[in-house]
Order: sequence, then structure tokens, then C-alpha cells
Amino acid sequence: MCGIIGISQNKNAAKLAFIGLYALQHRGEEAAGIASYDGKEIYLKKKIGLVADAFDAKAIEELKGDTAIGHCRYSTTGSSNTKNIQPFLVTHRGVPMAIAHNGNLTNTEALYRKLEDGGAIFQTTMDSEIIIHLLARTKNGDLKKWFVNVLSQLEGSYSLIFLVGDTVVGARDPKGFRPLCLGRIDGKYVLASETCALDLIKAEFVREIDAGEIVLIKGDQIESVFLPGHGEGHKAQCVFENIYFARPDSDIFSDNVYEVRKRLGAALAKEHPVNADFVMAIPDSGNYAATGFAQQLGLPLEIGFIRNHYIGRTFIQPTQFLRDFRVRVKLNPISRVIKGKRIIVVEDSIVRGTTSKSRIEELRQAGAKEIHLRISCPPIISPCFYGIDFPSTQELVAAHRSIKDIAQFIQVDSLEYLSLEGMLSVMKNPKDFCHACFTGQYPVAVPQNKSKYLLEGKAA
Repeated sequence: MCGIIGISQNKNAAKLAFIGLYALQHRGEEAAGIASYDGKEIYLKKKIGLVADAFDAKAIEELKGDTAIGHCRYSTTGSSNTKNIQPFLVTHRGVPMAIAHNGNLTNTEALYRKLEDGGAIFQTTMDSEIIIHLLARTKNGDLKKWFVNVLSQLEGSYSLIFLVGDTVVGARDPKGFRPLCLGRIDGKYVLASETCALDLIKAEFVREIDAGEIVLIKGDQIESVFLPGHGEGHKAQCVFENIYFARPDSDIFSDNVYEVRKRLGAALAKEHPVNADFVMAIPDSGNYAATGFAQQLGLPLEIGFIRNHYIGRTFIQPTQFLRDFRVRVKLNPISRVIKGKRIIVVEDSIVRGTTSKSRIEELRQAGAKEIHLRISCPPIISPCFYGIDFPSTQELVAAHRSIKDIAQFIQVDSLEYLSLEGMLSVMKNPKDFCHACFTGQYPVAVPQNKSKYLLEGKAA
């Protein structure tokens, strides 16, 4: 899961890309980068860390030109290190190209072997670099045919933004796993993962890029072409985007994330009501489902945890050590609100279980009389190979424990999850969502080598 943005023909392109990435920070906290083009060459700045740490005023000024693309990284293929920071930049036959990728290819190993056997020399261990090698080997004067040829070879999930000379190219895979939207500022087009980025740069939302669509943008000019298979069968939009990843003020998949999460909470309350003094959330991602849950049952909604806003999202940290550390310092319970009370705690999901267990321990220490945990999605039992970093069932607490066992592990008085049917019932066009992490039903073939580090040791 990553955040990507593209700005075409704007004198403040690099500044707008920076601001847009700031809005998309929740999609990736490991590293950030921006590439810009001034008509002669591409300039690149990238660094490990948050967007605000990766760029200062001097760096932005050095990103010359009126066209730029940006990326904030959450690693799903390849280690979290400097060489894997995007955008990834090359120059081929005098044409500079840069790529920003959100998603995860599932035929990475096969493409890598084919390219390496053909003489390709890899600089990174990202699946994204494969796309650049394919572009270099199939160069065509017609950009539309060129990109259709290359992207047709990819399997898995991808929302992509390229900088090819003065052209910004955007694309979504035929199943539409990851969001990508089109906006307009000062009459010129921009691309972003989510509409919250458009809001911050004061761009007008135009539409979503369709599943299987490739758009070629030069300022106020835009052309579209579609990949083979476009419009065939159902899409496979990631339902976890609506549950956890996307910002609640974004519109994705033709719906508003805040409203979806409230509907999830209301559906959860209908399925699993319980008598209690009040409802509270595990902030921030649980806030909106908790609101819907409380409104559905007519119970008070209280703030039981105060969040330290200088700590980022715990789930998307690349190692368990960092996740555990951030869990401890991220939230602090308000004992005077909690002591002696029967509380319903609403959380968006349970992945590994470590965060939930820690939170419940803190509520017990704060004096809660009863704790009833409600989860606004079904149990996560299967790995994701389409851009979320839980590639092994060993990491998923629900893959090898019953709900009763999980309740005992977390130490709650009761635990209930929203059913698959309940979750899908609140989505627009429910057949167009991927729910493989809840069911094991994968809409696109999964890789044989399932390791996040499958290219480690194979590349320079």
C-alpha cells in the first residue's frame, strides 16, 4: 500500500506533489520521493522517513519543472531501504522515465527471471522496477500502444503513475484493486491515490480512473486507452481500503469512506448488540464504525483513549519491533471515563492481535468493569498478495484460532465480528470487491513464492 500523485503542467508542480503526498501519508510512512521534469531532464529527491522529513524548502526548489510525480512507500515487495524508494528513475534512449507504484504484482518472479535471462541488470528488489525494464524493452513511438503492450504483461494489483518526458501516465489494473482518481487544478489535470490529496491542493475532483484504464496527460489534454479484459467480469476493489487504509474524508470506489465505515458500524450493531454503559473506539480508524454502532443502538459514544498524534500508524510499520513500540506509546486511556463501566470497544479489524491485546490490558488497568469487543469486518484468515503486508497465515491471529480463543487471548468478556454478508451489504456494488483476506477466494492467481523478500539476493 502506497500513496502516489502526479501533477501536469503547473509552475508549482513539486510543491503540489509534496502537499499531496502529505495528505497521503497514511498510505505509507517508510519513505517518500518526488521526481520533476523541466523539459530537458528529470530531477529526483527521495529519502527514508515521513514526507515532512524527506523534503525541505531547498529540496523542493531544486525539483525544477512544471510536471512532477510523487510516492510515499509502504513496502510489500522488497526491503525498507534507500535503493527501494520511489519514484524509480531511468533514462532510456534519451527519454527519462520515472514510476510510482501502489500495489503488488503476482507474477514478479516469472517476469524477473525472463528479464534477467535477457540481460537485464536490476538495481532494486522492488517489483516496480520490472515495469520499467519492460517499458525499455518494448519502446514504441505510440505511447498508448506502448503502455498497453507492457501493462498487459502484468498480473496482480497496480495503480501506477509514470513520468515519461513531459507526459504523465496513469493506470489501474483490470480488476481495480487500488484506487486512483483524476482531478483538475487551474484547468490542468492531476492524479492521486485518494481525493483527500485533491482537497489539500485545492483541485477539483473529476472522476475515478476506471479499472483497466490508462490515461495519458499533458496539462489540459487527456487521452484514454483500455487494457484487454476491461469491463469483463467483476472488479476486485480492495474492501480493506474502506475498512482501514483510506482516509475517511476520501471518496473511493464511488463511495465516501466515512459513510461506509459508519454503515459498517451500524450493521455490526444490528448483528451483535450488547448491554453496556457506552461505546468507545480504538482511535483513529475505529472512530467511524464506533459512531455508527452507537447511533444504531442509541448508546452514548465516549472518548476512552487519547491518541499521541506524533506517532504514525502501527499496522503499516515494517517490523514487529516498531509495531510493538508504537502500540505502547500511541494511545493513553482516560481512567475517569472507564473505571467501573461496562464498555463496548469498536475496532476496525484484528490482524495480528498484538495491538488489540495491549489496548484491552490498558482498559483493564484503567478499571473497566466489562469489555465487549466488536470488529467491523470478518476475521482475517488469509494472506493478501495484492498490496497489504500480511503475506503469511502465521501472522494472522484468526487463521489458527477460533473467535472464542481470540477472545481469551485478548482477554475480553465477549468478542464478535461483522459477518461477510453484513460487510458486503453496506458496499456499493458488493460483487466488485475483493474479500480474499476474509475468505481465501483470490480473484487473481497468487504467486508461488509468497515471500515479501522474493527478490532479495537476486538483485544488486
